[in-house]
Amino acid sequence: MDILTPEGFAAKIDVSRETLDNLSVYLELLAKWQKSINLVGPKTLADAWRRHVLDSAQLFNHIKKPTDLIFDLGSGAGFPGLVVAIMGAKNVVLMESNQKKCSFLGEVIRQTACSATVFNGRIEDYPEQHTANYVTARALAPLDELCAWSYRLLVPEGKSLFLKGESYEQELTLCQKKWNMDLQIHPSLSNVNKNEDEDTEVLPGILIEIGKLSPRDG
Repeated sequence: MDILTPEGFAAKIDVSRETLDNLSVYLELLAKWQKSINLVGPKTLADAWRRHVLDSAQLFNHIKKPTDLIFDLGSGAGFPGLVVAIMGAKNVVLMESNQKKCSFLGEVIRQTACSATVFNGRIEDYPEQHTANYVTARALAPLDELCAWSYRLLVPEGKSLFLKGESYEQELTLCQKKWNMDLQIHPSLSNVNKNEDEDTEVLPGILIEIGKLSPRDG
């Protein structure tokens, strides 16, 4: 599998030179801080532009207005919420309970001057309910748990954008027993298909878009 370069990323996602530079700063900080705290899987750093930046950046095109309020749940290293903020979203709240990870997020925000804030605490403790236009998450929790958090945080017409791997179908089946929803499933832009003639790692993934979320009776 070829490593995705910054130029390769820019060929897939239309961004300005300034945005590309800020994303590069982000990844430089990620590599530096990774030495002292576990932010991402170490093996993913070699192809971070694909595994983390491209995977996260695809959400930006699903945000209707740059000023929409976005809650990124369990932000960790900042994927996807921090990437969306660097790309131009003006109102992103990164929710993370780990203090060291919050310090990392704050440093990236400072050095890239993106429009994001950090909430250092549990998702359940966030004080404002039913205010977000979008809720985002990656590799955080099963879909039914994500929907429970989203229902509490979203405005009635709000949407959830979740990045999931190939095992999503079982999660979705369980989730739909508990929740009514409008559902759209998009193949991930970061997917890589295996070439039969090469020892290529397969990166299956999907973007789940959920709207009109409500609990099922009983």
